[in-house]
Amino acid sequence: MGSSTALTTKVTTGSPYQLDKSQVSKASSALLRHIKSKQTEREATATKKTLIGDNDSDSEAEDTPLHNEAVWLVFTTKKHVVDKNRLKPGKISIPHSLNASPALSICLITADPQRSVKNIVADSSFPEHLSSRIEKVIGYSKLKDRYKSFESRRQLLSEHDVFLADDRIIMRLVKTLGKVFYKSSKRPIPVQIAHIEKADGKRVKKDDKQKKNEDDGAAFASPAVVAKEVEKALNSAPVQLAPATTAAIRVGSSNFTPEQLSENIEAVVQGLTDKFISKGWRNIKALHVKGANTMAMPIWLASELWVEETDVVEAVENGKTDEQNKKRKQIEEGDQKLLEGGNKKSRKQKKADDDDEASSLAARKQKLEKQKAQALEDGEAAAVKVSSGPAKKKKKSLS
Repeated sequence: MGSSTALTTKVTTGSPYQLDKSQVSKASSALLRHIKSKQTEREATATKKTLIGDNDSDSEAEDTPLHNEAVWLVFTTKKHVVDKNRLKPGKISIPHSLNASPALSICLITADPQRSVKNIVADSSFPEHLSSRIEKVIGYSKLKDRYKSFESRRQLLSEHDVFLADDRIIMRLVKTLGKVFYKSSKRPIPVQIAHIEKADGKRVKKDDKQKKNEDDGAAFASPAVVAKEVEKALNSAPVQLAPATTAAIRVGSSNFTPEQLSENIEAVVQGLTDKFISKGWRNIKALHVKGANTMAMPIWLASELWVEETDVVEAVENGKTDEQNKKRKQIEEGDQKLLEGGNKKSRKQKKADDDDEASSLAARKQKLEKQKAQALEDGEAAAVKVSSGPAKKKKKSLS
């Protein structure tokens, strides 16, 4: 059996915990080899094989589900990451984009009017590699009117690969798009494409009148700024958090190299500990990497199951208090049992005494009745004897 490898690494500077890059690289290489071997087995057993040479281009073959299986980073925390479900996805920049395919279909949902954004995308200064992939630009009002039914929303979901939404209307889409989108992996990713007024390099606060008139016609940024925000969203890993201790973030695909996957994992872990997970590394219990149909491979495990040292002290103190309360309760219950036992005993004794007294009274009454009956018999006998005595004497004297 080989020597075990420590999955928790501490350093003397900065954060007390760090990822072991060699462990991440080993796990990434082993996982990608396993996924590719399974893909080869499926190709061999499939009735209809999907080969690279059968497609029009190599990129199209790599984008097929058989050759492009998602790879996820699964993290487990000691306490809940958030207190409530966050429907607005976060973003973590990664060095290797998950949306690099030229055949990617993007739907951009904007604040009204949508014509302004369409003109921005069609502008000559807007990058062609982005405009060619933005297949649909739709305003919020038209989205709300056209896609009311469940079937129409499902169709919209299936037509595009990535959904981007204006940051100003991102929370309105929760009710508009419903569970069809928000229970899938295609939640709209927020992009800041609004025009921001600045003075001396600082933002200018809007007046209340300007805020009220936002719906009449939203102002959008320049084509260069909009393109930069779209590019930034495409080069990020979406983070969707819920009130739980476990979550998964997509960090790569099976067509990545081990080095690319390792770099993405390190970037996502750094972003999670810095921005999204409270207490950072202290709150992380474990980190695993897995494919869509594979077992999870550990890349980092915590050596401590608590977040703060005070948690352990409080647990000990609470344990002592509980033990004291338990002893006190046992004593009180014992005293109560004794009292109840004494009461029961006195009631039993009282009942026994009452029974004895009743029996003695009955015996005494029976005895008195016998004595009375005997006295009556004796009295009757005496009366008979007295009456018979003088009569004989008189008869004797007459004779």
